[in-house]
Amino acid sequence: MTAVYISDFETRTRTPQQDAWDIAATVVDPEIPVLTIADLGILRDAQVTETGQVKVTITPTYSGCPAMDAIRDDVYTAFAKKGYADVHVDLVLSPAWTTDWMTDAGKQKLQQYGIAPPSGHSKAGGHSGPVRLSLAVKCPQCNSLNTKELTRFGSTSCKALYVCRDCKEPFDYFKVL
Repeated sequence: MTAVYISDFETRTRTPQQDAWDIAATVVDPEIPVLTIADLGILRDAQVTETGQVKVTITPTYSGCPAMDAIRDDVYTAFAKKGYADVHVDLVLSPAWTTDWMTDAGKQKLQQYGIAPPSGHSKAGGHSGPVRLSLAVKCPQCNSLNTKELTRFGSTSCKALYVCRDCKEPFDYFKVL
């Protein structure tokens, strides 16, 4: 592993907003603990006001997501551990989250965890013309495209349950939303 060194200049020139983002970005999703809220793209903003108040903006993967209360509490905890006392977390629903906001690193983490990442783009708000159908979902275990959807809703509403016809393993697919 190659060592990475941060110069004194880079350390001195960091903004409070960068620090706030980095702290919030350490919070993991309680349903998929290999992903941070930054990986998922639900971390929208992190600001520090002139008075020192931290304001974090998050968007749920869908409006009824049961993990949002836990994520909000984990954001408060992450900032408390770093000495911030005045933290406010805003939950915003518009614009609606899409899987397009997920980072490439997050999609790779899903694959390594055994969940097929979303494929394609959501075209959120821009559905006009023909609707593309996904012909196959790649198995995260053996990379086969010989898979079958078992049920549209898996362990959470944002995932579908598939099975690989080659390796016979069931797996979650993180749907394009």
